[in-house]
Amino acid sequence: AAVLVASILSGITDAITATIGDYGLYAVFILMLVDAVLPAASEVVMVYGGALASGAFVGQEVTLFGETIEDGLPAYLAIALAGTIGYTIGAVGGWAIGLYGGRPYLERHGRWLHLNEEKLERAERWFERWGDRAVFFGRLTPVVRSFVSVPAGVFEARLGRYTALTLLGSAIWCFAFAAAGYAAGESWEEFHHAFRYFDYLIAAL
Repeated sequence: AAVLVASILSGITDAITATIGDYGLYAVFILMLVDAVLPAASEVVMVYGGALASGAFVGQEVTLFGETIEDGLPAYLAIALAGTIGYTIGAVGGWAIGLYGGRPYLERHGRWLHLNEEKLERAERWFERWGDRAVFFGRLTPVVRSFVSVPAGVFEARLGRYTALTLLGSAIWCFAFAAAGYAAGESWEEFHHAFRYFDYLIAAL
């Protein structure tokens, strides 16, 4: 079973890195947008994106509208901003799903968003206890970060504060992980594998 899980994770990682290698900023933007509602391996996206920005991969460049962005700081900033903006837009979309769909919608269709009645009740208690802090710290917590958006809408978090806290939390996440990938360069996978154990711990908790 462990070998099968490792094989699946490796396949997902390969698919994500290949997509980023082919589509660069666009892939980072879309993957992070999706990750705001459904887990899309945001650690891999940003770490690999940072490594790409460093010029670690021959023949792969960061481009925007057909123009190549210079390796180094310009490419790093472009990758980190693409992740931050994509995630924030996706998070507002998730909030809208929760707000307008409401709890009845999620009780019927929540399985597609990995949300069931038990998880919603836990999320409600979490929001009641921590308020706005639940949004900010949720964005900085592996695994949990993808399950904040929809409940925030269900529990009618104020859009302005929700968006601001999401933007701040996602910026910290994206710039930090892109920096780790930038520093690691071709050795980005070593950082990714080391961080995975932290993911497992958070998932278990």
